[in-house]
Amino acid sequence: MIKIGIVGDIGSGKTFFSKLFKFPVFDADGVVSNLYKKDQNLFSQIKKKFPNEISNFPIKKEELLKVILKRPQNLKVLGKMIHPKVRKKMKNFFKVNKKKEFVVLDVPLLLENKLNTKKDIIIFIQADKKKINKKLIKRKNINLKMINILRKNQFPVSLKKKKSTYIIKNNFVSNTAKKNVKLILTKINK
Repeated sequence: MIKIGIVGDIGSGKTFFSKLFKFPVFDADGVVSNLYKKDQNLFSQIKKKFPNEISNFPIKKEELLKVILKRPQNLKVLGKMIHPKVRKKMKNFFKVNKKKEFVVLDVPLLLENKLNTKKDIIIFIQADKKKINKKLIKRKNINLKMINILRKNQFPVSLKKKKSTYIIKNNFVSNTAKKNVKLILTKINK
């Protein structure tokens, strides 16, 4: 099984591109969202750590964002509770897809959490920062302060780019994106 890791800046289009490859995708953000809705144990852990900020189960993303905005270091505290559960789900994803030729990893902190190996293919999604910020501001419960907190938790874009096997420029045009993915797949399959 060959793992294709999709990396890039927040809002660069990683999730969109990961689906274009038409291989099984491990979507870490989707897994986390699901954990917030269904993992009673995770709720108990977070509620115990932040009793005044977290109200009821299922966990509300808005409450977590307030916890992070109040004190940016809380992002790491939450990560220590959430990341082991995501890793466990990822291991299960690998087991389920072990016979597949390729799988795609849409994991925002793939490189930061050392979840990749030397033989993995890393694809960096490059996009204009102004376009990214414009797109991100439209997201529910997000503002520039939160975007900057999240970015500080990640490697600089230049380092991610350097650690990547391929770079895809995202101009946020669907047809161009599809062509770029086909081009990369041709290179991978050589």
